[in-house]
Amino acid sequence: MKIFYPKEEISSVYDINYKELYNKGIRALIYDIDNTLVKHGAKADEHIVELFYIIHNMGFKTILLSNNTKERVESFANEVGSDYIAKAGKPGKKAYVSAMEKLGSGKEDTIFIGDQLFTDIYGANRVGLYSILVKPIDKKEEIQIVFKRKLEAVVLFFYHMRK
Repeated sequence: MKIFYPKEEISSVYDINYKELYNKGIRALIYDIDNTLVKHGAKADEHIVELFYIIHNMGFKTILLSNNTKERVESFANEVGSDYIAKAGKPGKKAYVSAMEKLGSGKEDTIFIGDQLFTDIYGANRVGLYSILVKPIDKKEEIQIVFKRKLEAVVLFFYHMRK
């Protein structure tokens, strides 16, 4: 089950110590969008736009990696000033490798941030990225995600037991 374990678990993208990451040599951030940065399907709000402004000014490169449609992902990416890959096919390795290629980074200076264990974290771990799991922003989700959350709860139980 360890392949599903995040390297770190936090409440929100706003709780990440970006300055510390930068000081450790991290230069590239790969984000999921829905329920990681905003509620599923929501536009970028002023807080997330400001966060991306701050992290870009710190020197980070960012890319959005989403299984959602090009229209959804491109629109959001334009709002936050980030590169993107839509219809990514997470947890497939190719999406994460393509994201690093676009960023000009490698697994030693890139971090992935997402809200789902079986797509986001599993895929990032498979390619050797440092993975951060954030709590889902909205509890109201599509039925297939609700089912996955129940399975995730079992994995997270064992993840928390090992600490």
